[in-house]
Amino acid sequence: MAFKMIFEVSRRFVNFANVVTAMRSVHSCARICETRTGELVGKRRLVKGWVKALRKMKDNVFMDIADGSCNDCLQVVVPKSMKPSNLTYGSSVSVEGELAVGPHERMELRAEAVSVIGKCVVTDGYPFAPRKQYSQEYVRQYLHLRPRTNNFGSLLRLRDLATVAIGDHLRSRGFVGIHVPILTANDCEGAGEVFSIKPADLNLLSSMKKKGYSEDEAYFNAKVYLSVSGQLQLESVARGLSKVFSFGPTFRAENSKSRLHLSEFYMVEAEVAFATDLEELATEAELLLKSVTNHIFNNGDSDLHALGVSEPKWLNQNFGIVTYDEAVKILENNADQLSFAPKYGDGLSKEQELFLIQHNNGIPIFVVDFPKESKPFYVREATHDERKAAAMDLLAPIVGEIIGGSMREDNYEKLKSKLTKFSPNLDWYLELRKYGNVPSGGFGMGFERYLQSVLEIANIKDTIPFPRWPHNCKM
Repeated sequence: MAFKMIFEVSRRFVNFANVVTAMRSVHSCARICETRTGELVGKRRLVKGWVKALRKMKDNVFMDIADGSCNDCLQVVVPKSMKPSNLTYGSSVSVEGELAVGPHERMELRAEAVSVIGKCVVTDGYPFAPRKQYSQEYVRQYLHLRPRTNNFGSLLRLRDLATVAIGDHLRSRGFVGIHVPILTANDCEGAGEVFSIKPADLNLLSSMKKKGYSEDEAYFNAKVYLSVSGQLQLESVARGLSKVFSFGPTFRAENSKSRLHLSEFYMVEAEVAFATDLEELATEAELLLKSVTNHIFNNGDSDLHALGVSEPKWLNQNFGIVTYDEAVKILENNADQLSFAPKYGDGLSKEQELFLIQHNNGIPIFVVDFPKESKPFYVREATHDERKAAAMDLLAPIVGEIIGGSMREDNYEKLKSKLTKFSPNLDWYLELRKYGNVPSGGFGMGFERYLQSVLEIANIKDTIPFPRWPHNCKM
């Protein structure tokens, strides 16, 4: 009986394995990035993708197809007799045939079977014509089709490379990744640039609303917003795990349509417990920027070439550092080159930030020791000058500020006094300074601004798949 059961299980396992092997054989589809080497010459492969170009010759039709796995297209040679009648530019296709080396040592697929998966009638409103260049403003009108364009496909692959590199680098430095909430009861920056959240179902709100609470507070018993930063939550986790980071969407309700602003964007935020000075934070920030950029330029050759991007000259240079006072002095001495002279105590304008980078030979530069009145409640005073904040901004080409960071206020009484003025609803944040508190600091990097700077992209809306900005929230 036992032998019979073992035999039956073994027979079923063998049958299952055969089915899996057969399925792999039937459904196996080569990615175009895998066909670029000579290792597959003479091999029969199935390839699926979108037609990027069609050229009709005497006996054959030459078709370039792309599947998004890389920037390259695969040339397919199709005998005229085999060409489907509905094969057009933009259509999706399935092609099976033998891989061979064509003219100019270029890999090509010699088709033995061609089928159109989805037709594309270009004259029926398809916005992109073959062999035609379009402005980013034009392409941006068609967010749902934008990933089909070569340049934006390259951007998305490079964005993915950077995403992976950020997590890998920070973990190699001992940071633990944390999922911070998108819904929050706090406005971290205190600027009021928040999106309020409440259910759309008015009947639900009416049934849940308690006495003494507004409609905005009905669901959570508090006003709730989309997060502008995960910093405060990360500070609590850092006091248990020491070094932590988050990487996710944040939201700002600013009425700005500039080339540097989005209403939804991604932030990399890091918090370090037991940190004692800005130098430690600046070191981590500089290492992050250089490590991620190195990864992109070591692994994204074809996409970088497609975008016409060269390696930043600052990659092997030490970043500069100036105090706020020194920065203002530099700007005052060059006021004739600026639209507006600096005003001491104010933040730096974008023009002023970019001038400081230019003054530093195009190399990113840290600005430190800001007047403490210019920084949020959570920033600690500088130990060497109580009039200054222990804060830093890292300025980078094209975008200006790319990273902001500070030592966090760790004095219970000072923080209590600040919170009385700022927000009475952060008792939990104050309590972090009450039980086993430690000095800490952290920084945040705008991911899209990073991509904008490193990939030399003029408008931040072209660094993210689905940009949101005032009066625009398509899809």
